[in-house]
Amino acid sequence: MNNTATKPQILYCDEVCLVLAYFIVILTLSVLCSQGPWGRCMGSDCGPGGSQSRAVWCAHVDGWTTLHTNCDQSQRPSNQQNCFRVCDWHKDLYDWKLGAWNQCVSVSARTFGGMRPYVCNGGEEGIQTREVGCILKSDESLGDDTICEYFEPKPRLEQACLIPCPQDCVVSEFTPWTSCSKTCGTGLKNRVRSVLVPPLFGGSACPNLTEFQTCKPGPCKGPEGVYSLRVGPWMPCSLPISRPVRQAKHRKGKGGARERPGVKDPDTRELIQKKRTRNRLNRQESPFWDIQVGYQSRTVSCAHRNGSTVGLSLCLPWDLPLTVQSCILAKDCKLSEWADWGPCSKACLDPDPESSRGQRSRTRRVHQFSVGEGEDCPPLEETEPCDPQGDGVLPCATYTWRTTEWSDCRVDSLLSQQDRRRSNQTGLCGGGLQNREVYCVQANAELLTYLNNLKDKDASRPVDSKLCGGPVPNTSQLCHILCPIECEVSPWGAWGPCTYENCDVQEGKKGVWIRLRVGLSNEPTGGPGNCPHLVEAVPCDEPSCWDWRLVSLDECIPDGELPCGPGTQIPQVQCVNSTGDMVDKELCGGASAPEPIACNVPCPKDCVLSDWTSWSSCSQTCSSKTIEGKQLRTRSILAYNAGEGGGMCPNSSSLQEVRNCNEHACTVYHWQTGPWGPCTEDPSASALNTTTGPRSAAGPNTSGQGPCSQGMQTRKVICVRVNVGQVPPKKCPESPRPGTVRPCRMPCKKDCILTPFSDWSQCSPTCDAAGNIQKKKQSRNRVILQLPANGGQDCPEVLEEEKDCEAPKVCPGYRWKSHKWRRCQLVPWYIREDSPGAQETCGPGLQTRAVSCRQLDGVQADIGECLKFANTMPPITQRCQLPCQDDCQFTNWSKFSSCTADCVGVRTRKRLLVGRSKKKDKCKNTQMYPLSETQYCPCDKYNAQPVGNWSDCILAGGDRVESLLGMKVQGNVKECGQGYRYQAMVCYDQDNRLVETSRCNSHGYIEEACIIPCPSDCKLSEWSNWSRCSKSCGSGVKVRSKWLREKPYNGGRPCPKLDHINQVYEVVPCISDCSQYVWVAEPWSVWKVSNLDLKENCGEGVQTRKVRCMLNTIDGPSESVEDYLCDPEDMPLGTRGSRLPCPEDCVLSDWSSWNRCSLVRITGLRPVIFIHVCMEPCSLNLNCFHYFYNITDWSTCQLSANAVCGNGIKTRMLDCVRSDGKSVDLNLERKWQMNISCVVECPVNCQLSDWSAWSECSHTCGLDGRMWRSRVVVQGSQGDGRPCPSQLEQWKPCPVRPCYRWQYSPWSECRVEEVVCGAGLRYRNLSCFVSDGSGEGEGSMVEEELCGGLELAVNRDKLIILKETCVLPCPGECYLMEWSDWSPCLSVCAKGAGVDFGSVQVRSRAVMAQEPENVQLCPDQDWESRPCTDGECFEYKWMSGTWSGSSRVTWCQRSDGLNVTGGCPPINPPGDDNNSCDPPCQMPMSLCTEAGVCMCEEGYTEVMSSSGQLDHCTPIPILEIPTAGDKKTDVKTSRAINPTLPATIQPGRTGRTWYLQPFGPDGKLKMWVYGVAAGALVLLMFIVSMIYLAW
Repeated sequence: MNNTATKPQILYCDEVCLVLAYFIVILTLSVLCSQGPWGRCMGSDCGPGGSQSRAVWCAHVDGWTTLHTNCDQSQRPSNQQNCFRVCDWHKDLYDWKLGAWNQCVSVSARTFGGMRPYVCNGGEEGIQTREVGCILKSDESLGDDTICEYFEPKPRLEQACLIPCPQDCVVSEFTPWTSCSKTCGTGLKNRVRSVLVPPLFGGSACPNLTEFQTCKPGPCKGPEGVYSLRVGPWMPCSLPISRPVRQAKHRKGKGGARERPGVKDPDTRELIQKKRTRNRLNRQESPFWDIQVGYQSRTVSCAHRNGSTVGLSLCLPWDLPLTVQSCILAKDCKLSEWADWGPCSKACLDPDPESSRGQRSRTRRVHQFSVGEGEDCPPLEETEPCDPQGDGVLPCATYTWRTTEWSDCRVDSLLSQQDRRRSNQTGLCGGGLQNREVYCVQANAELLTYLNNLKDKDASRPVDSKLCGGPVPNTSQLCHILCPIECEVSPWGAWGPCTYENCDVQEGKKGVWIRLRVGLSNEPTGGPGNCPHLVEAVPCDEPSCWDWRLVSLDECIPDGELPCGPGTQIPQVQCVNSTGDMVDKELCGGASAPEPIACNVPCPKDCVLSDWTSWSSCSQTCSSKTIEGKQLRTRSILAYNAGEGGGMCPNSSSLQEVRNCNEHACTVYHWQTGPWGPCTEDPSASALNTTTGPRSAAGPNTSGQGPCSQGMQTRKVICVRVNVGQVPPKKCPESPRPGTVRPCRMPCKKDCILTPFSDWSQCSPTCDAAGNIQKKKQSRNRVILQLPANGGQDCPEVLEEEKDCEAPKVCPGYRWKSHKWRRCQLVPWYIREDSPGAQETCGPGLQTRAVSCRQLDGVQADIGECLKFANTMPPITQRCQLPCQDDCQFTNWSKFSSCTADCVGVRTRKRLLVGRSKKKDKCKNTQMYPLSETQYCPCDKYNAQPVGNWSDCILAGGDRVESLLGMKVQGNVKECGQGYRYQAMVCYDQDNRLVETSRCNSHGYIEEACIIPCPSDCKLSEWSNWSRCSKSCGSGVKVRSKWLREKPYNGGRPCPKLDHINQVYEVVPCISDCSQYVWVAEPWSVWKVSNLDLKENCGEGVQTRKVRCMLNTIDGPSESVEDYLCDPEDMPLGTRGSRLPCPEDCVLSDWSSWNRCSLVRITGLRPVIFIHVCMEPCSLNLNCFHYFYNITDWSTCQLSANAVCGNGIKTRMLDCVRSDGKSVDLNLERKWQMNISCVVECPVNCQLSDWSAWSECSHTCGLDGRMWRSRVVVQGSQGDGRPCPSQLEQWKPCPVRPCYRWQYSPWSECRVEEVVCGAGLRYRNLSCFVSDGSGEGEGSMVEEELCGGLELAVNRDKLIILKETCVLPCPGECYLMEWSDWSPCLSVCAKGAGVDFGSVQVRSRAVMAQEPENVQLCPDQDWESRPCTDGECFEYKWMSGTWSGSSRVTWCQRSDGLNVTGGCPPINPPGDDNNSCDPPCQMPMSLCTEAGVCMCEEGYTEVMSSSGQLDHCTPIPILEIPTAGDKKTDVKTSRAINPTLPATIQPGRTGRTWYLQPFGPDGKLKMWVYGVAAGALVLLMFIVSMIYLAW
């Protein structure tokens, strides 16, 4: 564009772009595009008839809008275009078509025009592209992309990829130089190397694998050998011409046939017949082999040392080798057609679609085995998955778990080790455990039907537990035994009056005193009848049913209406019965009513006495010869008499009265009951015991004993005299006699119920090494489903049966039987008669034999059985030699002579010359033809020694095997104590070869006693006694405790939570009856006047009395207790001071007790308040009080004394507290809940299953075999139960067995008979080796018989090859060596990027030269590769030695330490002179300068390490601002190998990379560089100015 234009240049663009603004100085004008995006496609119809528009405006390059006239109208873009209006139904018509990804193209090639980076690290980043278009589905015609973009974004067109770095060929180091190919003259030395890594991905080709070096051992003394006999390979085997054809040709050659006269001599005919019979027997008659002996030939030529072939005459001085030999005509294996498919192994339909399918097979038979070099037989059997076919196919049997009835609930299994109740388990109750067995059955066998009908045929017989899947049902669960509720009774009441037992019948009856107690309403176990006796009786003589009771005495009324003096008191009485209830007065007519009582009203000068106190409680409850009950009452002097004329005060003894009480004898009688007997059939009941309840298994918390009929229970009732024993029944009152019979419901009889016997276990006969049958047993069992109860039928004793297996007479198996070798067959004479040195009746040949299949007992068997089950078939042909007359002939070797002792002396065997060989001198040469052989006597010395670690400690007798038919819970299985641990023994012979341990007279183990420590539970003391209630009146708490005696160890039960002094407490609320302890005051003493007036005997004085705290009973205070048990604030005064009245003074008695005030409830207050309303002023906490409820916290969960856990009760106490803190009697306004149920978690010990059977040995042989057994947690521990042990598996070593294997020996040298070079054979042997299985070393060769039981295979390869053809090079010939061994598997990987391109193995053939002049004729070296798995990823780096003068040695080394050629970076190897960099510059994009310093290449900058050396090279940033439409930018900067990987794991640089490029494409600096420079200059000037001004 012309920069001198006066008019601003305006440009329209047809492409959408964004405004890119740079803060740079622009010296020239640029082009800017300004148009809006296309709008939405509009139209009335769906399809191509729509239109869309966009905004177009004229814009200056600076971004501001200008008039349209400033723009060239001819270049104005269109603002409207046709479009395809997309509707929703187009989604079914159009779709994206994705093309295949193209080849990965490197990013550098796209960016820099094909220039690739110099160094490749791991792989080169590339981009793959593909074509994506929107097509019409019907004909795949292309449509507009906007149609598909309407429904789905356009798939990406590019993705990141990784191009593997070129892998150069890597070869090993050279082998040492070979010896000179000649002993004289000029020869060659060779050294070779092998290929380790083939060239891949365009890498460099392999270098020469062979290096040659001439050598001259010395001059030859004679002429060098020039010619050599060379034999060719054997030709294919062919049949000779048959005798008739040959004779016909012979006769034709002589001009006609000549008839042979018939043989008429009988002897001659007989000889001919025998010969024919013998020939027929020598023929192979087996139908499976068609063996034809043919012949094969080979060529013999003469070779020049330069490799050319010359005339045979030049080599004639040598003996020619054999050119014709016998052979077996090759015939391939012939098979029959496939038989029909057999039945499917799965004959039922499985409802589970994911279950395994069945298998069916078909077979074919061998018609003819391969012979010679024929093709072997392919597999004779094939299988395929199948499903049952047909309409009548039954569903498959499914299996499920079944359980037996739960056992009785038992508490003893929850007791700890120290619990004293272990010795006496009667009466245990509360939480317990019950167990059951789990077994596997066929799902369609309904157990419920069997239990209801009691039919064995309906029961499901147990099957192998392995058939059942899914979770195993629980074999134990918690249960609860109800604890008996003791009958609580009240204290004994007071003795009643002497009365008749029955007041309606009084004649001739003695009376009794009776006292009662009542049973509290807590529903005792067994009902009220199980409570202790509630009535006690004492006989008396004067019974009365009704009597008068004194209620009160009226005031004393002096006689004669005098004001004072003697008088009487009228008693007020009531008629009451024996129980104290008031009755009609007429009933007491027979009893004398109380008479008026004499009394005295003191006159003014008389002595004044107080009233008598009430009679005290009786001192005894009964009377005897030595003990009498007494009661006491007293009175006191209120005022003394006043001189003469007044009544005198009585003496002190008259102030007290004593009377007898409870005069009845101490002979107390009561009825005593025994326990109720069993419920028996009641003959009087109408319902007979013939009904049967449902026969279902009991549930978890039921007894399973439903009622069946009406029965009765009886008990013994006797009359007992207290402290004496049983007495006649007439001694006890008849009316309260308990009953002896009560009705009951009889439980149903429960017979024992069992499953039928399971099927007999499988019985597969096995044989020992000698082929003898080993006897085995098979078993079956049954499971108890329901135990007998209530007199039901008992279970049989036999639950498991065992019997011997029906073993065959001989071991099942098959073997090959080889028959006698036939005679040796030679090549027909007419074929070999021209061979030099050949003789008609002798020479090398072939012989065959028959092979048949036999059972182990020798019975003929089908040959297919041997093909399946027998070892490799023995050979049916072998080479043989018919001796010629000149050959030496010998007898067979004799047996070795016997040895006198092992490891001492030698043994020999001999053979003899036979026939004419005895006279031949060459046969007498014992060095060439030895007649005896000697060998050392076998030395059978064995050495045993331990190997491996000790096993786990295994308890003696702990080898119980888990039942196959049921899973039992560990009961009293011994889990600790003395056991044994085992260590394997290994046995070696004198050659240090592993042999069977039986050779060392060892059973394979060393046993050593060991101890498994028993778990010890936490041991606590017994509970202490309950402390006294913390309050003597009202609610308090009482405490008892246990303390730690021994901590748990070895997995014992843990301790409960203890406090800081290792104690555990139990706190329960208690309440003390406030009237339980009372203060009892004796009468006041006589007054002691302090200011005594002898005349008056009155005035101020003091009285004293004793006050004691006593236990209050129903009969009154009984015995003295400690004073602290009584409320000290209620203690009566023991001393009082007052004024003794003087004569003529008014004398008053003491105040009586306050009568009970009425209680007035005041509502609206909390707590509820009651106030005494009394006839005196209210003084709070003195005579007027507030009252409120006091309720305690809940106690800990209390169990029965015989319970360990389970259901218990929490209690709390309520009392009424006065505002002064005293507890008073309750007067409840509402009901309070004092008890709630609770549960104490049961301490369930971890329960384990039995140990499983020992597993198979982990190794079939060797030193490291182990057997395992395991157990599973059936029930985890709960609460404070014993935790599960950590050892759920145990192992012990397997008996050490030698590891035998077949192994090839190395190939022999190539052998060519009787000549120097040519086609030959090389051989190797197949030997039996023994090892210890550790993989270290090859092992030792042993006798082949020890591998007789193994499959004939080497490294699982059944194709045994013991010979193969080879070529022995002729002198001077250049040839390829044999293939090297396969290299180790190598991974072709990018180690830094974590990418693997597969694994490969390689082998190679190097060239070997013998003559310098023949080097140019050498064949090309060769290599081949194959894929492999699990290759190792290697890295390569340059290595250098120390400087030696001005040079040093450098080489390439693999990361495993192997020195190689190839693989290291092709640039910057360590230099060989001292100008090289040290350390070498191995960083990417680095180079070594001439000064020996590492620098970075152009475009990269150096990042130095702290030591001043180059650390790495980083690219100089180049800023590239991508446009909005440039979608390729993101793809180019993506380093992902797999585009689906997240960015955080993408190798290489991640994210968007920005670059600043100061130079333009023309190589000149860009404008922004000048702008930045100008800005920097201005900034610098500004800074200088500021500094100047600051100065």
